[in-house]
Amino acid sequence: MNINIDYKSRICIYEQIVLEVERLITLDILKPDDKIPSIRELACSLNINPNTVKKAYDILEEKNLIISKSTKGTFINNAPLDLKSEKINTLLTDIQKNIRELENLGLDKKEILKRLAD
Repeated sequence: MNINIDYKSRICIYEQIVLEVERLITLDILKPDDKIPSIRELACSLNINPNTVKKAYDILEEKNLIISKSTKGTFINNAPLDLKSEKINTLLTDIQKNIRELENLGLDKKEILKRLAD
């Protein structure tokens, strides 16, 4: 599992881990039942405090994206199959909101599409 962390980012490291795991699941790089590194392993590979990884894993478990099986490890859960469509729907909703805002500023859809195409 290749997690990219930007240590200079304003986004907390644990949030970056969560976002990276979600991205890897969305791209089908991580699939259901794939084993992911232990908290210690990931902390060592990223050279960060294990508590930071623990916080990220706790959030991922709350989101039902990973599951810990005692003595076996941590795995991608079978449930996140809809993560990609949820992400697409969220992004489309954001785009629609931005389009409405642009229309309120006086741009019509033709002008918006023209500017996006450039």
